[in-house]
Amino acid sequence: MNWLEKISANDQLYNNLASFLDQYEESGLEKALQLYRTTHQAYICKTKQGKQSITKLNIYDIIYLEIQKHDISVHTVHGTYHKYGSLANELKFLSPYGFLKCTKNCIVSLNHIQSIHGDDINLIDGTQIHMSRKYASTIIIAFSQSKPFKV
Repeated sequence: MNWLEKISANDQLYNNLASFLDQYEESGLEKALQLYRTTHQAYICKTKQGKQSITKLNIYDIIYLEIQKHDISVHTVHGTYHKYGSLANELKFLSPYGFLKCTKNCIVSLNHIQSIHGDDINLIDGTQIHMSRKYASTIIIAFSQSKPFKV
């Protein structure tokens, strides 16, 4: 039995899905699925310095990342974690989850931006990050088109 047959066979699920689609249409379903993926997607912080450690984080908890040389600081709602790598690789992995580059050395989660004033991004944790002109228009457009993303 494929998934369409399973949905059709379950009256409550079918009615819930039909009601959801009537109210929010297909774009709402896509956003709901993205929210589910984001809130359930793991992000791995693996250190190479001293004793090796591995920390598994929820992507939704990540506020921003910044890099100096190859040392990446991952700022989350629970604290700061460190890993070794490149910002390009991190952005490649995180961009489907609403992460954007705001400076040469920083990636920010669109979901954790509270406001933008001039060239400064104000994050939900009170952090203020400068936004370079090169990335400003992309961030401003994405932020203005985004809806609040609360769990």
